[in-house]
Amino acid sequence: MSSVKIENLDWVTYKSLTESGQCRIILPVGAIEQHGPHMSLNPDVLIPSHIGEKVAERSHNMLVAPAISYGYKSQVKSGGGNFFPGTTCVSGASLENYVFDVLQAYVNHGNREFILINGHFENSMHLCEAADRLVNKCKGEGISIRIYLLSYWDFISDETIEKVFPDGFTGWAVEHGGVLETSIMLKLHPELVDMSKAVDVEPATFPPYDVFPPDPSWVAPSGTLSSPLNSTPEKGEMILEECISGIVSHLN
Repeated sequence: MSSVKIENLDWVTYKSLTESGQCRIILPVGAIEQHGPHMSLNPDVLIPSHIGEKVAERSHNMLVAPAISYGYKSQVKSGGGNFFPGTTCVSGASLENYVFDVLQAYVNHGNREFILINGHFENSMHLCEAADRLVNKCKGEGISIRIYLLSYWDFISDETIEKVFPDGFTGWAVEHGGVLETSIMLKLHPELVDMSKAVDVEPATFPPYDVFPPDPSWVAPSGTLSSPLNSTPEKGEMILEECISGIVSHLN
């Protein structure tokens, strides 16, 4: 297979690879969201896209669909909030329907198995709903499909967490724009990271509730929920390898 990326294939090649349902389709789903002054707006798209391509390259009969770049609204306690310039999000209903329609199109091509790789925490439940709706619709039409939904960070082991966060891990919820994403981006796209602009902040703490409209004072002015200063490309490489190999081992 010359390319695992669907958009790089001609339609005849794509048809021959997929029409009998022998291929599994990976769909990365991310978000356009601020990640602090030191990093671009698109880590949530670039990271799952890269992971998807590497998983497909190490597997058999997998293709990677173009990523869905716009995700569900950034939430204060996991993404800093939807009020930062550049954060460009959609409603849950829009995301659910869009993912549903895209997967339906791939089902119409003959595909029967899908892997959604999520790169944006807030997307999760809306992807669940899209997957559940499509499985039930196809079942009613006598078509059997299977959809796997995963977030790449769930494949990171406690041992790796200890190496990446030797001073203690405060949890994934406050890793927005912190060491995890910054390290991965330093490995994948160092041209999109400027550590001279990185802001040192204490891990965010929040009350045990949300409030609407969201309160910007809950978030540091940088938009990050923890400090990215200890990020390195070596940590990024370690994280990526564990995520990629873990997904391959579970799904092959």
